[in-house]
Amino acid sequence: MVRIYQAAKAKKKPASPTIQLAIERLDHQGQGIGFWQGKIVFVSGALPGETVEISLTDNKSKVAKGKVRRVLQPSAHRQTPACPHFSSCGGCQLQYLSTAVQLELKQQAVDQMICHQTGLQQLPWQAAIQSQGSGYRRRARIGVWFDAQQQRFTVGFRQVSDKTISAVEHCLVLSPVLAPVFSVLNHVLPRLKQGKAITHVEVLDADGQAYLIVRHVRPLPEADQQQLIAAWPDAFWLGEAEPGQFTAWQTNYQAPQYQLAEQKLRLQFEPDDFIQVNPQVNELMVQQALDWLELDLTQNILELYSGIGNFSLALAQRTKAVQALEGVATMVRRIEQNARLNHISNLKAAQADLHLPWPKADWNQPVYDAVLLDPARAGAVGAAEQIAALGPARILYVSCNPVSFAADARVLLAAGYQLVKLAAMDMFPQTSHLELMALFRRRK
Repeated sequence: MVRIYQAAKAKKKPASPTIQLAIERLDHQGQGIGFWQGKIVFVSGALPGETVEISLTDNKSKVAKGKVRRVLQPSAHRQTPACPHFSSCGGCQLQYLSTAVQLELKQQAVDQMICHQTGLQQLPWQAAIQSQGSGYRRRARIGVWFDAQQQRFTVGFRQVSDKTISAVEHCLVLSPVLAPVFSVLNHVLPRLKQGKAITHVEVLDADGQAYLIVRHVRPLPEADQQQLIAAWPDAFWLGEAEPGQFTAWQTNYQAPQYQLAEQKLRLQFEPDDFIQVNPQVNELMVQQALDWLELDLTQNILELYSGIGNFSLALAQRTKAVQALEGVATMVRRIEQNARLNHISNLKAAQADLHLPWPKADWNQPVYDAVLLDPARAGAVGAAEQIAALGPARILYVSCNPVSFAADARVLLAAGYQLVKLAAMDMFPQTSHLELMALFRRRK
């Protein structure tokens, strides 16, 4: 008897369990928190006070995660998102709240997390730094995807919890200077000979001047470059065939720059240099740092993670001397260039891996009246202890990640410092992100 092989039928994936849940509060990532069968459940898209029907996406012994299917009892604060792309685009998470309520709930969640992590009973919150909730973003990466089957391009941002590009026609939070990018790309990409080689376009608003950095995996012919320029001639166009290797496509190209108006400073940078994405919050942040540190012309200041000099130059205007430290050598050169550009002579910059044991160097001396640090999301692991060992009277910590801030705060508190001021900085309205500025003083 001949037996014919038949492939086993694919088993149907079991449907995700659906439950009803009362949401009690938000966590520091903007997720709703509820409790079910003795475990904590994190729910994206849910608000405190709501009853929701959710699909469980992850169900472990003590923790579960879910997505909202239906809002059964909405919060009084819930509103219709202003952006038509909100449900598919992954850029914003909290548009169903007013920006004022977003900030209030984010700060409450961060307060609970920091108190839990540090053991502090109460935090010394100051007035938050805010900006308008739309049109604030001066930098963004626009995804480009060519569908070979349908022979068409999709231009936009990644979808929620997915790498797939969601088509976007207008972005609520993008600077008005950059608003034409979607119509320009949708119009010109199908006309290019090598348009399929383009993977994304980074857009930048440098004080009103638009820049477009085109990432392409194969060379773009001169004709394609000229078509892109002709589609938006007032913008500066650059090609990026390899990460960090930029070629300006116009002979009149000028390096991007931005100003700190209150300090009358001008900072130049390269397209891949880090700059703060929200110019209004950035200016307020720099000014608040100067005010909180109570600077005068007798003081020596140490700055860590100084980047292109966003704080360094302003500090140097108010003090005797500033020593800036950076892990990336090119950023050290950028700080020095910007110091010369602004005729500042009391600023020194040096390269150092601040997370490793600090070397014996002229800058590693207990001579500083204050320290300012602005680390990346990982925080100041390894550096916080060495800062405390220098014994400055004041430490001003600018944080883009409340979790790593809480860990570093524990180190400073254990080393004899007291948290005397803390302010939320809403650098990214409409999203779950919240940045912080904290002032520590050495106990006497």
